[in-house]
Amino acid sequence: MTRVRIIGAPTDYGANRRGVDMGPSAIRYGGLADELAGAGVDVVDGGDLTVPRAEERDPEAEAPATGDAKFLKETADVCRRLADEVSGALADGAVPLALGGDHSIAIGSLVGSAREAEIGAVWFDAHADLNTPSTTPSGNVHGMPLAAALGIDEFADTDWANAPGLSPDNIALVGLRSVDDAEVELIRERGFTAYTMSDIDERGITEVTEEALAAAADGVDGVHVSLDLDWLDPNEAPGVGTPVRGGVTYREAHSAMELVDEADCLRSMELVEVNPTLDRNNETAALATELAASAFGKRVI
Repeated sequence: MTRVRIIGAPTDYGANRRGVDMGPSAIRYGGLADELAGAGVDVVDGGDLTVPRAEERDPEAEAPATGDAKFLKETADVCRRLADEVSGALADGAVPLALGGDHSIAIGSLVGSAREAEIGAVWFDAHADLNTPSTTPSGNVHGMPLAAALGIDEFADTDWANAPGLSPDNIALVGLRSVDDAEVELIRERGFTAYTMSDIDERGITEVTEEALAAAADGVDGVHVSLDLDWLDPNEAPGVGTPVRGGVTYREAHSAMELVDEADCLRSMELVEVNPTLDRNNETAALATELAASAFGKRVI
């Protein structure tokens, strides 16, 4: 039986709208444990990391990288501790499931998952998250986690963000529809496997997801799956801080997560960017729990 360890990382340091720090509680309240149990998973909830409120910290404080990045010092602290928790779960034979919080927590997930292994990553997201402190238009670190984990530019010499077991050759981005110019240039330069929503429209979610998983899993020990709920259309998932129209449907999202399970390569996972202050009746958080269950094997029959 698969064992899953839930790790909450209730941070909103990386976002520009408060409230996403309540995401882990909303996802749990949405029935995560019951949904995973319905998938035949042995669930252990490791609780939440202690994260000081953003209002108690200085967004412009000196940080372990240069450039325009808000709360980078605080983000580094959270991600160091999350990396330890993720690595510890894997050492205990469990699959770590991190609950955000904003997408900056993915730095910790990736670093922890890659600590003793070569890994790939599939990024289900409307955004590429490949900005750096020098290219970001907003200063929000939730738009930087992939660049950070790959040690790009200002992140190259950090002691908390670089995941040496992660290569651009094994990263696939799925469902892009809001990408900054600097990120487009980086995708082309580094040769990332990337699929826009147009690719999904033309080829279908099944073919795109299968290709993405194959690219991520090629020659590595396992795959990290990062699921940002703004990957879905806002009509399906209204409770997110950076909604972008034209995302995947409810059924497409479930199909993709079912393919994650069928690929049998899942090493670690995170659910991020659920903001209950922007949600309707906690439906985005409840949807996150359903999608996680699909990724761990839950089916209708």
